[in-house]
Formats: sequence, C-alpha cells, structure tokens
Amino acid sequence: MHDTDGTPSRRFGLPTAITLVMGNIIGGGIFMLPASVAPYGTVSLLAFGVLTVGAIALALVFGRLAGRFPRTGGPYVYAREAFGDFAGFLSAWSYWTMTWVSNAALAVAGVGYLHVLTGGTESKELDLVLALALLWLPALANLAGTRWVGVVQLVSTVLKFLPMLFVAVVGLFFFDPDNLGPFTADGSGNWTGGLTASAAILLYSYVGVESAAISAGEVRDPERNVGRASVIGTIGAAVVYLLGTLAVFGTVAHDKLVDSTAPFSDAVDAMFGGHWGGTLIALAAVISITGALNGWTLMSAQMPYAAAQDGLFPAVFGKKRRGVPTAGVIAAAVLASALTIINYTAGVGGVFEILVLITTFSATVPYLLATAAQVYFLLNGQRDKIHAGRMTRDLVLALGGFAFSFWLVAGAGYAAVYQGVLFLFAGIIVYVWMVARRPAKERDGQATGSETEREPELVG
Repeated sequence: MHDTDGTPSRRFGLPTAITLVMGNIIGGGIFMLPASVAPYGTVSLLAFGVLTVGAIALALVFGRLAGRFPRTGGPYVYAREAFGDFAGFLSAWSYWTMTWVSNAALAVAGVGYLHVLTGGTESKELDLVLALALLWLPALANLAGTRWVGVVQLVSTVLKFLPMLFVAVVGLFFFDPDNLGPFTADGSGNWTGGLTASAAILLYSYVGVESAAISAGEVRDPERNVGRASVIGTIGAAVVYLLGTLAVFGTVAHDKLVDSTAPFSDAVDAMFGGHWGGTLIALAAVISITGALNGWTLMSAQMPYAAAQDGLFPAVFGKKRRGVPTAGVIAAAVLASALTIINYTAGVGGVFEILVLITTFSATVPYLLATAAQVYFLLNGQRDKIHAGRMTRDLVLALGGFAFSFWLVAGAGYAAVYQGVLFLFAGIIVYVWMVARRPAKERDGQATGSETEREPELVG
C-alpha cells in the first residue's frame, strides 16, 4: 500500500487499533464524571451499564460495516454507499467539525490540569501558549507518520489506563457502602427520572467508538481487526469508567462527592491519606488528554480524506504522506488553534461555548446515518444467501445502535440540537460548491455509483 506521493505507508496492527479506540473514548471528562452524576444517586451506575450495552452494540455494527467496506472514512463511507453523496457529505461534514472543535475544548481542559502539576499562577498569555502546545504536539506526531501516531497512542493509553485501573481496583479494598448515598437523589423509589438525567450527562462518554472504522484503510486486515478493535476498545473503556466510578462512589462520602472538583484525587487521598492524589490524577489527566488529542487529530484528517477521494471535499485533503492526510491534520490544528485563541484573547462572549455545544449534536449525525445504512444493507441485500439467525442478530444490533444514537440526540438537549442543525445545514452550500465544480459526466456517474458499483455483501 502506497501513499499519494508514492511512498509506502505503514498500517496499524490490532493492539494499536484498540488503543486508538480506547484513547479516543477516554479523554479528560472521566476525571469529573463521578462528581457530575453523584447528585442523581447510585442509579447513575445503572445508567452507565445501560449506556455500555448500547455502545457495544454500536461497536459491533461498525465492525460489521467495516467488513463490508474496509476503507478509510467509516461512517462517511457507509452513509454514501447506502444513501448517496449528499448523506455521505453530511456525515463527513458533521464529524469533521466535531473533531476540531472538540480538540480545542480538550486543549483548554488540559491547561487546567497542567496548572495543578506546576502550581503556577494563571495568566491568559501562558494558558494560550500551553493550549496551543497541546494542540500542535499531537499534530506534529501525526505529521511524522502513522508509525508515530501509533507509538504515541499506545504509550499514552497504557500510561492513563494503568493509574485509572489502579484506583479502580485498589479502591474496592477501601470500599465503604455507607459512602454510596441514596439510590435516587430524593431517596424515593422513582428511579426513572434519575436514570434519564444521569444518562444525559454520561451519553457522550463513549464517543470515539467509531475510531477504528474511520481508520480502516490504515488497519491491517480491517475486515477482522476493525470489529475486534471497536469492541475490545469499548469494553476496555467501559471497565475503566464503571470500576473507576464505583471506586470513587465507595471511597468518598456522598455529601463530599457532590461538591467535589477532583473526585479521583479525593478518592486517592481517602485511600492513602495526604494530599498527593491531586498531582497523580492531574498527571494522568494530562496524559489522557494528550493521547486523546493525538487520536482525534488523526480522525479530523481521515474523514475529509475519504470525502476528498470522492470529490466531496477539496482535493488537497485527499493526499497522504507517511500514511497520514497532512492537509487534514494541518487544517484541523489551525482551526482548533483559532478557536483556542478566540477563547483566551478575543473576549467574544459565548462563541466558544456555542461551538462546543454544536459538537454534542454533530457527533451523533454520523452514528445515525451509519446504523441506518446497516439496516438498509440488511433489508436490501441478498436475503437468500444469509442465515436467518445471523440476519436477525445483525438487524437487532443495527436497530439497537440506531436507538442508542437517537438517544444521544435526545440527550444533547434543545440548544445543542438547534445550534448543531444550523451548523450542519450551513455545510450544504459547501456540498453544492463541490458538486457544481465536477464535470457533468462525473456528476452523473457519482449519482448512481454507490448503487451500481457493487452488490453489498452480507457478512455473518
């Protein structure tokens, strides 16, 4: 396999693909999750369990779809193959905007943890420099090639997974049921309200499950390894999430946890005494965020690369060097940097918050289209060539993944959906521009290409 410049490209093995999924799922948000859901009671642990089942179903669907179309682009490819160019573009546009806006938000969050490590005084100028460094160091690792992306992802995932797993496992030995607090916030038996409310906060904990599918073209034996990486990576993240949250719930008194600004640090201090827990967790958070930025920078380049191959994004995004779409990496880093500069210097109230709000909706559009595409392939395929049991199983998984994705949309809230839809529709003019620039013959060919290119092959 060669890049557009003729040089051979390296491909990810299964371990790297797994860490790509885990690293992208586990960012910086996990370090505040226990305190965020504590006000709803321990019913939030049940919500986490329900969401984990939905996320695994979604991971299985992506594995099935990658078996059909083992190409870079993931949800974009599936949507375009099923529903044509316009659906594919909406998936790519939505996901691309989500990635670089999320990178800016991750960098800003990382600066807060750096302050804990350095103990220095805050200043907007220094914070801006630190945030830009957090954006560009992973970008440089990406520009160095897929080999360095894989190395950074593997090392950062191990370094953040082990401390979190340590807290989770050791915390069980210090577990005190009296710390758990009530099952529901008001102590009543009405748990459905708390389940829904806590789920709305937890819903986006599993965004990133699609990472291996998006990079399928860079994964060795993608027909098998993408599905494995998606499921194993999601389960690995779930272990950290569930055990870590349970350990914090059982070691930090409920009334203190509700008001905690560093729940994992409080848990370490409760287990071992002293006040060194904050430094340990801050270090783990910086490593976690750096690894997530490394993976999401790659995702921000892979999606427009796939769309550019089909003429739906500018051609410059469709060129690779050392296995990485360099234009996509640079564009995402520049856009995230601009947003970060606005956040620290421009003083434009609410702009950063609005854009971050948009990402909570934008992440769901590719999921909905991809799971709907799987339903389409199953119902529109060669029914006589697939075992009825496998057909039923795959259809249940696809519908479960669609329901999970729909729940993500509902959990985003009215403001996120409103802002997100506006931003999504703004991309239509970009689509019109790209399609209008094509020669008429190519436009006609692309209009029917996804249907006549090849018969979908059902994978059992």
